[in-house]
Amino acid sequence: MTESPESQWESDLSFALHLADLADAISLDRYRAADLHVDLKADRTHVTDADQAVERALRAALADARPNDAFLGEETAATEGSPVAEQGGRQWIIDPIDGTANYLRGVPVWATLIALVDGGIPRVGVVSAPALGRRWWAATDAGAWTSDFLDPSNPRRIRVSGIRELDQASLSYNSLQQWDDAARLPALLSLARQVWRTRAYGDMWSYMLVAEGALDIAGEPDLRPWDMAALAPIVEEAGGRFSSLDGEEGPWHGSALATNGHLHRAALDGLRGT
Repeated sequence: MTESPESQWESDLSFALHLADLADAISLDRYRAADLHVDLKADRTHVTDADQAVERALRAALADARPNDAFLGEETAATEGSPVAEQGGRQWIIDPIDGTANYLRGVPVWATLIALVDGGIPRVGVVSAPALGRRWWAATDAGAWTSDFLDPSNPRRIRVSGIRELDQASLSYNSLQQWDDAARLPALLSLARQVWRTRAYGDMWSYMLVAEGALDIAGEPDLRPWDMAALAPIVEEAGGRFSSLDGEEGPWHGSALATNGHLHRAALDGLRGT
């Protein structure tokens, strides 16, 4: 798979990468399909037949290969109210297509997010973005890695940037509307005034760019565990930090702030206007 260091999570990571292969085959087949079926969920977000098909396939594969592990998927949670294992044992957390709005409009910034959480700590994360031709992955003590679909046999290890000053930092914030709807737009503007550059790359891509060192800070309000659980180990194994916008560790607190680590405290202070 890779030449990453030995980790007790290696077999789980290998299986997560296999799940990503299954997901990519389904999602790419339906991407830009003329007959793609789209519905609105109760929260007014979109769901496609591809989201549902990916989640069904991954849930079935997990039930077969990891029958003792719990499961949480975005679409399953919407229909079954599945519990989140913040304090419990092993649980796989799946976002079948992160960036569904992009997916249904033909924008290539979308991915399947696959995470394994154990004892409330995300231990394995895979982000597979086949329309971008990229995949990122990590496991505790095994580093963070990426590969291009054109050269999957040549993965490369990734690290966050070394930027230490806000006025030299690049920030991605996803969307102004999202921050405004969460009553956090003043906080975002406070931080934005202190950094070198702002962009809204969006969804999982912002966090992977932080892990690669191309960005220094990324954040969003109003998220769910399936939006974040796969991102956290990749950012952290790349040397960064992942918390809520209020500094709470982990993907359990409804928002995300990912940085290169050097800037985390300054970013939190910037969001508070201090």
